[in-house]
Amino acid sequence: MSPKVVSRPPRDKLKGVFRNLQAYLKALEARGELKRIHAPVEAELEIAEIADRMVKQGGPALLFENVVGKGFPVAIGLFGTRERTAFALGVKDLDELAGKVQALLELEPGKGGLSALLKLLPKLSALKGFFPRRVRTAAVQEVVWRGEAVDLSRLPVLKTWPLDGGPFLTLPLVITKDPETGELNLGMYRMQVLDKRSTAMHWQLHKVGRRHYEKARRLRKPLEVAVALGGDPILTYAATAPLPPLTGVNEFHLGGFLRGRPVELARGVTVDLPVPAEAEFILEGYIDPEEPLVEEGPFGDHTGFYTPKDLYPRFHVTALTHRKGAVYPATLVGPPPMEDAYLIEASERLFLPAVRLLLPEVLDYHMPPEGVAHNWVNLRIRKEYPGQAYKAAMGLLGLGQMMFAKVVLVTEGRVSPGFEALLEALPHLLPGRDTLFVRGPMDVLDHASRAFAFGGKLILDATRKLPEEGGEAPFAPKAHPHLPEDPRVKAQRQYPGLWLVAMHKTKAHQAWEVAQSLLATPQSEGIRLLLLADRDTGLEPHEFFWVLLNNIDPERDGRVLQGASGPVLVLDGTQKLPEEGFARAWPEKAVMSPEVKAKVDSRWAEYGL
Repeated sequence: MSPKVVSRPPRDKLKGVFRNLQAYLKALEARGELKRIHAPVEAELEIAEIADRMVKQGGPALLFENVVGKGFPVAIGLFGTRERTAFALGVKDLDELAGKVQALLELEPGKGGLSALLKLLPKLSALKGFFPRRVRTAAVQEVVWRGEAVDLSRLPVLKTWPLDGGPFLTLPLVITKDPETGELNLGMYRMQVLDKRSTAMHWQLHKVGRRHYEKARRLRKPLEVAVALGGDPILTYAATAPLPPLTGVNEFHLGGFLRGRPVELARGVTVDLPVPAEAEFILEGYIDPEEPLVEEGPFGDHTGFYTPKDLYPRFHVTALTHRKGAVYPATLVGPPPMEDAYLIEASERLFLPAVRLLLPEVLDYHMPPEGVAHNWVNLRIRKEYPGQAYKAAMGLLGLGQMMFAKVVLVTEGRVSPGFEALLEALPHLLPGRDTLFVRGPMDVLDHASRAFAFGGKLILDATRKLPEEGGEAPFAPKAHPHLPEDPRVKAQRQYPGLWLVAMHKTKAHQAWEVAQSLLATPQSEGIRLLLLADRDTGLEPHEFFWVLLNNIDPERDGRVLQGASGPVLVLDGTQKLPEEGFARAWPEKAVMSPEVKAKVDSRWAEYGL
């Protein structure tokens, strides 16, 4: 069956924002930040390996124009650097996002009647574009496939890691409507392609899409779903943003607010849902909550580890629409740094004013890339009274998705870069006195927590200590040039106050034996933090902290032991064994196969990179 093709009159270009993905790609190319790859490439693994190398080098976005066996090009690396992400979001620097929200928070008329309202008028420009605009014709509906004519295998959906369960859509903008209230949600949830007309929908426990699904299940009615691919890069970002639950406000409003112009929405061709008119593709369909769940995964996730197989709803595609000459957008997640780190930083900056409004002592915060979002948060406060560090940290843990944070370091110094901030904080941190273990919700992707979606957290109070808190404890951080030999230790390195150890674990609880042995040596003098990980872990801080933070439940895996200079906080980041009471499967790291690496090596010149 041939698709329905609809002619559409051209629209004027928007100034200052990107109307759609292709306008953004054109602008990137003009800046020298887009590389076209003309050579034929495979959607399975090859594109991912090329893209991984580029993002880790801070290289350009890539447009693969010849994907073997597919009918559309692939764009990847759209948010691949901090500067590019700022450009995508229409600002010179990500820090400007905080200013936009601050201006919105200051929209209050105060007292004074008409005079006060008139003074408010100039500020209302901050809301320009907030409300979406409905349109009757949409570029994304120029070509329409319905029913049995739908074939997802036409799309160049990527398989990004060798052990992935199949190809996954990695930049989908998933649109649903609350079955009871009618509230819209635009979220980003990975989607594994199962066959020509269906995918799995990875709606995790805490997500809004999951709540919509559960309501539909209770009502015993199908849930309509639309999935957009592409469009203005601001809208793609908005789908990832941790928008707080505000009645009548959704991610389309956030996108319009950031654009300063309304998001244009058209009605779906087979579903009663709004879809972005300037997207590249739209998948329309439904989820039947009375159907059995389907097996999804494994998937090399943003944690850098594979998430295991699990059961999720099946999304049935009733229509596939796209613009003429559509470009398929994708991203790659895995061992950091990846481009999701820059989207996370954008959310940091965007929501900083709201955090300050709720927690006035907060000056700044940062989620270092090694923490892959929630595993590590550095929080800077203005300290005025005893215990304020814990008050601020617990307040932060109560804010939306910050409930997933695993380690929170509270300081009065800088928060970024993460590792340097930690080293500067150590002299103000006395293990035992200034460390607090608590429990709470965890991300369902956390493989090390004591139970599914539930585990321990660690608050580190590295602020200056007031007399009521015991005062400052004199400490001179040291890093020794010669470290003790131990056959169980495969590699080790010290930084001032910090000791990193990669060990060969052969039995349960062995990390604590190694820690006790090392701390009994003179080289533990000047050390306040001893971190242990498995023998295949590199000692460069970015890799070591990525592995360690993924592999700990802080309450279970943290102890304060005695060293040559006093108490030392020890964290066991080794793989947990069944003999240690860990019943769940331990995942593998997402690593590309040697064969694909060799293939890309041999073709590098052919790619023109």
